Amino acid sequence: MSGRPILLQILLRQRQWHRYGLFRAAYDDAARRVDRDLVGTAPSRAQLHRWTSGELKRLPYTDHCRVLEHMFPGWTADQLFGPCPDDVLTPPAPADARRSDGPMADVVAVFPTRADFTGAVPPYDLFDTAADIRAVGLSLNLICQQYPDQRLHGLIEKGTTLRCLFLDPDGDAIRAREREEGYTDHHLIMLTRLNIEVLSRLRARLPDTARDRLSIAVYDETVRFGIVLVDDTTCVVQPYLPQARGVDSPTLLLRRSAEQPGLYNTFARIYTELWERSRPV
Repeated sequence: MSGRPILLQILLRQRQWHRYGLFRAAYDDAARRVDRDLVGTAPSRAQLHRWTSGELKRLPYTDHCRVLEHMFPGWTADQLFGPCPDDVLTPPAPADARRSDGPMADVVAVFPTRADFTGAVPPYDLFDTAADIRAVGLSLNLICQQYPDQRLHGLIEKGTTLRCLFLDPDGDAIRAREREEGYTDHHLIMLTRLNIEVLSRLRARLPDTARDRLSIAVYDETVRFGIVLVDDTTCVVQPYLPQARGVDSPTLLLRRSAEQPGLYNTFARIYTELWERSRPV
C-alpha cells in the first residue's frame, strides 16, 4: 500500500483501542452482541498488527469481519481494510461527531466477571506504562497478587505514583463483608493484611527519593465498589454484590471522555471522597 494508513488503524486510535488489551476488551464486547460463541476469538497481538499494517492480501475470516463491522457501525469490512478517507484522517471539530453520547459514552466494555476482564485486559496492559495509579476496594488483588512485585517496584522507582486504599482489616466493615460472603475463617482479613504487608515491604525497599510515591491507607465503611484509576484516563470498576466474591462480580472498563462527563467522573469522585476519609498506614 501507499503511505496512507488503512481506516481500521485510524478508527482504533480515535477510539483509544490501539493498545492490544483495550482492543480485545472492545472486540469481546462486540462479539457478545453478535454471537456469544465468538467471545474469545479476537486476533492475536501479531494478527492485529498485520490487520493494521495494510499488508493483508485478503479480508480476515468472516466472523472476524462480522465483529469488526459491529465495533464500527456504518463501515463495511472492505472499507475498514481499505485506505482511510480524508474526512476521517481530519475529522470535523464539533463534539457531536462522537460515536456515542450521554453518561455511558466512556464505557469501553462490560465483562460478566473480573476473571473475564483480566483474561481480556492483563494487569501489565493496564499498569506497565502508567504514571499514576489509584485504587480502592477490599484486598486489591489486581495490584498485590496479579502484578509482580518487582515490576511494581520498577514502576515506582522510575516515577509512577501509586495510592492504594484497603478495607481496614481491623475494622467492622470487613467482618460484615466476611459474614456476607460466608467466610468463617477470617479469609478476607488475612488476605487484606497480607496485601498491605506486600506493599509495605515493597515501600521499604524503595530508594528514599521514591518512597513517597507509594501511599497505603485503610477505610472502614461498607465496601460498595472496587475502583482502579490509571493516568486520569482509564477506570476499572466493579460492584461488590451480596454473597458473591469480588472476582465473580461484573466489571466495567471506562475511558474518560474529554468532550462530556460520564461514569468515569462519578467513580473518580467516589475514590477521592474515600481517600479523604481514610487513615494512612
